[in-house]
Amino acid sequence: MEKNLDEHGGRTADLDGLKALAHPLRMQLIEALSTYGEDTASGLAERLGESSGATSYHLRQLEKHGYVREVEGRGTGRERWWERVPGPIHLGSAELDHSEAGRAASRVIMREWLHHRESGVRDIIERGHDVLAPEWREAIALQSASVHVTAEQLEQLNERVSTLILEFAREHRGQRIPGSRPVHLQYSGFPVLDGVEIPATTTPQKES
Repeated sequence: MEKNLDEHGGRTADLDGLKALAHPLRMQLIEALSTYGEDTASGLAERLGESSGATSYHLRQLEKHGYVREVEGRGTGRERWWERVPGPIHLGSAELDHSEAGRAASRVIMREWLHHRESGVRDIIERGHDVLAPEWREAIALQSASVHVTAEQLEQLNERVSTLILEFAREHRGQRIPGSRPVHLQYSGFPVLDGVEIPATTTPQKES
């Protein structure tokens, strides 16, 4: 995995890093550490319904590629504590986009990521009203919008939203104060695949 940081503190995965991450259990380990914070292999095994031998092995593989790291000053020789390395992981690059192996690994990772995100939203819809206090129910935001824009305009919006989310995450990373709990922040912006791109020669129009 590439160690170069971008302007947001994120890293772009190389092909070996993508292949290392493209495993369902490894994605589950990344998600669990991101959501609930540092944990041991045995604690993660109990949470995920796996053996501690399996979680320990896959944590070591993730460590080799810089996705997780051992928590300094915590744990013993027999039980290591692990944490997610902060910062976003970028899956796309010009080099990997032209590699079928890179595209295949990216698809596996994104499918697993989407599965976890969809599960969280479904859980909120099904159980949120019964489980959450009123202030948390009122703080939930599930919204969407459909617009006609250019690729450049979409990229600009994605950059603005990404910057806002990353700044918010950095500001509160590691926070453990009374009244706080794990929260997922999700955003997606993508073209509708069965939509038609308006030719450049067409006179621009705006909806009334």
